[in-house]
Amino acid sequence: MGTVHARSMDSYPMYGRDLGVNTDDLEVMEAVQETKQEVLENKDVVVQHVNIEGMGRTKEDYLGYEISDVFTARNLVEVMRKSHKARQRLLRLGIFKEVEVVIDVSEGAEALPNGLDVTFEVTELKRLTGSYNTMVGNNEGSMVLGIKLPNMFGRGEKLTFQFSYGTKETSYGLSFFKPQSGYYERNFTLNLYKVTGQFPWSSLKETDRGVSTELNFPLWMTDHTLKWEGVWRELGCLARSASFAVREESGHTLKSALSHTMVIDTRNSAILPRRGALLRINQELAGYTGGDASFLKEDVELQLNKPFIWGSVLSASLWGGMIYPLGGQPTSIADRFYLGGPTSVRGFGMYSIGPQSEGDYLGGEAYWAGGLHLYTPLPFRPNKGGLADLFRTHFFLNAGNLCNLNYGEGPYAHLQKLAECIRWSYGAGIILRLGNIARLELNYCFPMGVQSGDRICDGVQFGAGIRFL
Repeated sequence: MGTVHARSMDSYPMYGRDLGVNTDDLEVMEAVQETKQEVLENKDVVVQHVNIEGMGRTKEDYLGYEISDVFTARNLVEVMRKSHKARQRLLRLGIFKEVEVVIDVSEGAEALPNGLDVTFEVTELKRLTGSYNTMVGNNEGSMVLGIKLPNMFGRGEKLTFQFSYGTKETSYGLSFFKPQSGYYERNFTLNLYKVTGQFPWSSLKETDRGVSTELNFPLWMTDHTLKWEGVWRELGCLARSASFAVREESGHTLKSALSHTMVIDTRNSAILPRRGALLRINQELAGYTGGDASFLKEDVELQLNKPFIWGSVLSASLWGGMIYPLGGQPTSIADRFYLGGPTSVRGFGMYSIGPQSEGDYLGGEAYWAGGLHLYTPLPFRPNKGGLADLFRTHFFLNAGNLCNLNYGEGPYAHLQKLAECIRWSYGAGIILRLGNIARLELNYCFPMGVQSGDRICDGVQFGAGIRFL
């Protein structure tokens, strides 16, 4: 970079102006001033002041945690790097529309010869914002309308009202979000909601009215969520042809549940990762704090991704779960596991594996599913850039099973039953990545190990969603 003879240095090249000096603006300075304002790339500097300009309702103490690391920089490169990180942290708070950085030499009576001032120029979000977007779930699309009150009390709080209308689910809810100052990953959320969903594979419709609280926090390499949920559930038949087993489940129930989720995610992308691993473990205990439902539920997800030859990626995944009824009460159809479809065991109908009655699938109390995948660039255009980079060819082998267990038989009998009647499938297709939000799959499937009552999709199958086996 060499020697800089300037009274100010514009923001480094992230967004906005480039870091540099226009020689036409340089003035002839005295030798003493020139020595004071000389800044070298490898010369020690001192950050004397860090300023934030443009704040209105935001409290200064809330932002102090996010920018304090800038003071520890000891040379110009460190100042630029740590200012960039501080800018990213400020944007992550979700309270600013824009954040610009200006690095300037210190001035004034107390200015040091190697002193620098760093200024963050921020633009706050409006007090009331609205949004309209579409959302892709597991083989489901939704239109989402939202109203937000960001930074309500000046320390990152957010109040959100959201209405969602989808192909199978309609919901609205009010949520309040509060992060801990200096530790944005530690936050508290309170939700009030109503959700109405249709589940045609079970001829079931469900309306949930509930309240939930969540506490999120990181711990070493893991992220944790502690949650309590109280929900009034209303189950009914979606069609007159619903089976008697579904009609028996109809009615009103109260569910009060405590749950804990631990996640370790080292993947470089959540949609189509090229490397890294994911481990998600979830436990749910219902009935301990009241309600009609009483069970202990365990659910595990594991995924490994590794680069392979010619830009391809090998991926292996494993899902598994079990629900234990407590207090002698049978589990509800709304709490059981479901398996099958374009997002899990491909080649089978949506959630159409396992126990069923008169064509209605009732879910199971235990399941496992595994998948082996090979993702490759499109033929003849590997790593050429442009639209082609959003597509991948896909070769897969899936397997799994879902069933009910007799909990008096012991673990060995449970494993033996899960190993019986394994459904599996193989095939190939094309994947389209929709940013880092969702993905679409078009596969040609060959279902195997089909059991009586299973619904298959032999041939072309389309899938859309976020979470895939």
